Amino acid sequence: MSAVLKPTRPSFTAVLESHQLTLERAVGTTLQINVGKRCNQACHHCHVDAGPLRTEIMNAETVARVIALMTQSRQIQTLDITGGAPELNPHFRSLVRAGRERGLHVIDRCNLTVLSEPGQEDTADFLAGQGVHIIASLPCYSKENVERQRGKGVFEPSIRALRALNALGYASDPALILDLVYNPVGPSLPPEASALEQRYKEELAEHYGIAFNQLLVMTNLPISRFLHLLLREGRYEAYLDLLVQSFNPATVPHLMCQNTLSVSWDGRLFDCDFNQMLEDPMAGQPTLWSLESLDELAGRPVQTGSHCFGCTAGHGSSCGGSLA
Repeated sequence: MSAVLKPTRPSFTAVLESHQLTLERAVGTTLQINVGKRCNQACHHCHVDAGPLRTEIMNAETVARVIALMTQSRQIQTLDITGGAPELNPHFRSLVRAGRERGLHVIDRCNLTVLSEPGQEDTADFLAGQGVHIIASLPCYSKENVERQRGKGVFEPSIRALRALNALGYASDPALILDLVYNPVGPSLPPEASALEQRYKEELAEHYGIAFNQLLVMTNLPISRFLHLLLREGRYEAYLDLLVQSFNPATVPHLMCQNTLSVSWDGRLFDCDFNQMLEDPMAGQPTLWSLESLDELAGRPVQTGSHCFGCTAGHGSSCGGSLA
């Protein structure tokens, strides 16, 4: 009896071509800076592999180069600061101030519990004073699911941090935006955002007196820690098949890789944060020091791989939530 051969899974490029679609960089409007992999947590779903023992961190020289290029760009509107826990970088506040002084919309991707760390006692006040948009990870409104994904003892300090941010005006002052991020706990696509957002708002308000602006729903991409988890559980192939079968061409025009420039802690440039973690650099392998202007990156093809099916599955997924 002959063996049954499993059909070959199509590449992301082949699927794009089958829909007469291409991916090419436009002039970037968002500068996303990974200021280092040091974090006070080590979450199971973290695509950065961040944690307390990581030593990679953006130094003062690289931060200064980011600020110089950011100043020269005609198109950059948003400075999106991520990590690790970006607040643990000693130059974090200088970068925030530089962005705000230049009139940029500044985002801090905050894990919430970092606000309880020694030396961070005034960080929430600083963020509010600068009018920083906070995007905070809270993968569920229940303690059990949050700690299953992010570790024991994480839920209570997360709730305390959200209450402290609300007390400063976040989610009530129109100038102080507080968004939350949802990731599925396991290998499944996230649900439709609006219904889940309403449930989050009801649960957090009723049980904890917490308010927020918007829920950003993101798909777990099969890279880094989540990939290792899938492989250990023997669920990688099934999950990738799910992503491929759920490809939605309506998401492609909105993919962040076309207008977001991802900068690593050491100054290398990538089409997106996920490519950065996979060490898959932008075409031509540019760095902060090889460019005279960020605007010259427009027109380069976007580097893609099988993980890109995660951003185009179902309602789509990006650092700003659903796409379609």
